[in-house]
Amino acid sequence: MFSVSFEFFPPKSPESEEALWRAITRLAPLAPKFVSVTYGAGGSTRERTHRTVKRILDETALIPAAHLTCVGATTAELDAVADEYWASGVRHLVALRGDPPAGATAYTPTPGGYAYASDLVMGLKRRHDFDVSVATFPEGHPDTLSLDRELDNLKRKIDAGASRAITQFFFDNWTYLKFVDRARKAGITVPIIPGIMPVSNFTQMTRFAQMAGASVPRSLAPLFEDLENDPETRKLVAVTVAADQCQKLAEAGVTEFHFYTLNRADLTYALCHILGLRPTAGNPQRRAP
Repeated sequence: MFSVSFEFFPPKSPESEEALWRAITRLAPLAPKFVSVTYGAGGSTRERTHRTVKRILDETALIPAAHLTCVGATTAELDAVADEYWASGVRHLVALRGDPPAGATAYTPTPGGYAYASDLVMGLKRRHDFDVSVATFPEGHPDTLSLDRELDNLKRKIDAGASRAITQFFFDNWTYLKFVDRARKAGITVPIIPGIMPVSNFTQMTRFAQMAGASVPRSLAPLFEDLENDPETRKLVAVTVAADQCQKLAEAGVTEFHFYTLNRADLTYALCHILGLRPTAGNPQRRAP
């Protein structure tokens, strides 16, 4: 049996909030292990992230996981955010280093802040007994593109108290499987969950991949050629590509997936259906008042 988790980002407008909530409502009956909510560069979405997480906690039966990054905040500020989450009932956080703030070309630790994700994990676990997830890059972090350094960094985060790692999205399954094998040989035993991004917009995805250091197979571009103005066919192709990837991962023994939803439910729901997940009978979408 497979388990899944979903990632959303906080809305910027009332219209996008309605779209987000439609996606959450659509996906909730699939009973994900958790749903995560991203955190903008430099804490730019801090309040919106918090509001979204709080609403998920208050109005659904889902387990929300709030992203936190090291960028643009002191340890005291991040500790206060963590305390607020704990007081409101949030028990799962995703601890990240974070991207450089706008205008910066390279990451530098915030003065008086947590320098790296491993430091943030340690600080969060020292503060409260959070369930902490962290990120990992099966093709190497874009700052280094070194698998040895990536594994060293991942081990530091796990040793600091993280419970699992979620990968950056990828399209070459062999890359992920080799990375997991190397991690196991390095003594990393926690789940390393593959992050899957259905390609709803090939141009946008290519831009994401460049920023994330993820390779895009040459075979992918022709599949989306001439579909810029044909969203329905694009969706069908996207589901076909992602379903093939997930099914082959499943054949290799993967039983847990993390889907980057981009706040849309249709492709993710279809993929879960193909994997055999069905709405749980009687699964509550809202908490009892």
